[in-house]
Amino acid sequence: MAADLSQIVKAYDVRGVVPDQWDETLAGLFGAAFAELTGASALVVGHDMRPSSPGLSGAFARGAASRGADVTEIGLCSTDQLYYASGALGLPGAMFTASHNPARYNGIKMCRAGAAPVGADSGLAEIRALVEGWTATGAPEPAARTGTLTRRDTLADYAAHLRSLVDLTGIRPLKVVVDAGNGMGGHTVPTVFSGLPLDLVPMYFELDGTFPNHEANPLDPANLVDLQKRVREEGADLGIAFDGDADRCFVVDEAGDPVSPSAVTALVASRELARNGGTGIVIHNLITSRSVPEVVEANGGTPVRTRVGHSFIKAEMARTGALFGGEHSAHYYFRDFWNADTGMLAALHVLAALGGQDGPLSALVAQYDRYAGSGEINSTVADQAGRLAAIRAAYEGRDGVTLDELDGLTVTTADWWFNVRSSNTEPLLRLNAEARDEATMRAVRDEALALIRG
Repeated sequence: MAADLSQIVKAYDVRGVVPDQWDETLAGLFGAAFAELTGASALVVGHDMRPSSPGLSGAFARGAASRGADVTEIGLCSTDQLYYASGALGLPGAMFTASHNPARYNGIKMCRAGAAPVGADSGLAEIRALVEGWTATGAPEPAARTGTLTRRDTLADYAAHLRSLVDLTGIRPLKVVVDAGNGMGGHTVPTVFSGLPLDLVPMYFELDGTFPNHEANPLDPANLVDLQKRVREEGADLGIAFDGDADRCFVVDEAGDPVSPSAVTALVASRELARNGGTGIVIHNLITSRSVPEVVEANGGTPVRTRVGHSFIKAEMARTGALFGGEHSAHYYFRDFWNADTGMLAALHVLAALGGQDGPLSALVAQYDRYAGSGEINSTVADQAGRLAAIRAAYEGRDGVTLDELDGLTVTTADWWFNVRSSNTEPLLRLNAEARDEATMRAVRDEALALIRG
């Protein structure tokens, strides 16, 4: 009987508990299927610091080699370092990580040459079908030629590429606390930051996929507490937190207060537009702050609004030739990084902006943080479609209200907006609301929640 991979093959990646849901045998079949799908004569593979990552990554590499592909193994790396290798070497790539998930999990993020994503509608479904078929009938016969396995270190080249995109040589000295969460930021930050006028205070840089200090998920405020406390204790200029595979970065100011990813998006957008002559397209998803398109337009750019999710952002980046894209989840995408997301490059932009002027970070980002936001609020709802219909009925026809269904339902007026979206994997409705002031936001949020929860 063929293995049922429905629980581990997601919309954008493979992810599950090791060895309960998948193991090195399956990893080898995924490698063979990836080589088969891409038809590539060569590919690149990297992995994070989880205990299961080296074994899974090695099995995947051998599986791909069995189909004739020459495999470059770059070993320990961040996800954006794997994207760098895919882009710079012009090879399809596979990254073994489960990002911020607990230690028992692992996964594979796959891309075509140039870091172009592989998702359910761009090859992942075909990979799943091949693996399921082979588990039923046995692995395919080896190719006429077995590919080679070669080791290569790309960390220095990755760092040099990022540093070539942001000039930090002339900034004033900054004291920065970095919380790597025992994830891959502990591997990349020392090399990327080397030689810069930065007084680096490292936190949890020891690579440990059991996450002994806190989850490597800075989107949860509980995981920022240590960083916030240390920034205040050190009198630092800012703090930066990376998630487990270090493709997302979160920023706190000199007081330890979180800087919203929308404010970071607006700040980086203004810098990327200036670097490109004050013109260009910037992508933002529909639940980033209204300040993002306002800042883009004020700096000569054209904002383009998309659905939530990196596959939609990356598709729009490629379609429009956009300079930059940002999401509320702290994923930041750059044309000069093969349209892929890199939290490290966003962090360098924040450091350059802060170090290029004399004020504190809180004052710098205030111009980009103009509205009161609710953050994302999840509600368990059995009949998601029914509740969305009820919300639409409640607001349809009101004066000054517009509705759109680009992603869930967005209700907009001159003074406030909110969006309600269904989860793809759970019986949840997700609410995000924003208004010109805190009192209005709370009123809008509470009215929407009353409708959501019936």
